[in-house]
Amino acid sequence: MFDKLASVETRYVELTEQMAQPDALSDHTRLQQLAREQRELEEVVHAYRERRKMQQDYEGAKLLLDEENDADLRAMVQEELSSLREQMSTLDAQIKLLLLPRDPNDAKDVIIEIRAGEGGDEAALFGTDLFRMYSRYAELRNWKIELINASENGVGGFKEISFEIHGEGAYSRLKYEGGVHRVQRVPSTEARGRIHTSTATVAVLPEIEDTVVDIRQEDLRIDVYRSGGHGGQGVNTTDSAVRIVYKGGTPEEMVVTCQDGRSQIKNKAAAMVVLRARLFAKQEEQRRKDLGESRLAQVGTGERAEKIRTYNFPQDRITDHRIGQNFSNIPGALDGNIDRMIDALTVFDNAQRLEAVGSH
Repeated sequence: MFDKLASVETRYVELTEQMAQPDALSDHTRLQQLAREQRELEEVVHAYRERRKMQQDYEGAKLLLDEENDADLRAMVQEELSSLREQMSTLDAQIKLLLLPRDPNDAKDVIIEIRAGEGGDEAALFGTDLFRMYSRYAELRNWKIELINASENGVGGFKEISFEIHGEGAYSRLKYEGGVHRVQRVPSTEARGRIHTSTATVAVLPEIEDTVVDIRQEDLRIDVYRSGGHGGQGVNTTDSAVRIVYKGGTPEEMVVTCQDGRSQIKNKAAAMVVLRARLFAKQEEQRRKDLGESRLAQVGTGERAEKIRTYNFPQDRITDHRIGQNFSNIPGALDGNIDRMIDALTVFDNAQRLEAVGSH
């Protein structure tokens, strides 16, 4: 571990020197790349330097203990040694986490697609609740939300909605949200007060650069049609909505629609962004299956059929089935306060990855 830390520190120093060079200072793009890489190393370098200083303090205290005869001073040194051992052990655990391979997509913007599942109108209304939850979470983090496509059911629910969230580390925080979400509650239209169970599927996709996924034009069919707004309202009078049908290399066609009222050119560009993200997610899902990675690490694709979380309104309980943990205050969660669940999933995933590293 310490050999790896030394090489990381060397690279950190190299980046500092490179950023001070005239050629980097005159090239804004290169300077940004160097600064980004340095920021990624900064936390682990600071932890390593702190750990190295603790080790020096520990060695110094051991020498003092060997030379000291006074009983009271020896007791103080023993206490300091014990404290330093505990601090170094804690810091070592933190450093191991920092040295784990990072998901290369963590810093990316994110595309979220929510689709109503079982439950009819109630499932669509639950989809609206989930959209609000992620929208409010983005607002609380000062992230920007951009609607891509939405299909309503006429009573305020979304049969399907897709949107982008732009913000530092958006994917790293939201990647565990992909999968089937289940709600148990009494619908407002239920006269007898019976609890209904409905589902909605969430897909969480990192926004992927053009060069990462190869898409051949001959595999695409692009349709243009007149956009329809929420609730049947006309957004405009031009054929600006775009539907892209992808037929390359997959058993089933992949269809992406964008009709958020912007120009046809922008809608086509947005639809291509979603298509690239979906194709990348398919590739990643296959890669993970081939490598046998952990179940939790696969949830970011949003393709798994089993439920990942249940929102039980009568008992005000949210259960995350992947980690077997319960959370209260459903209204707060649907208002965007979901960090506690995301943090718990992150801790669990890190523990699994540490265990996997330790077993090899």
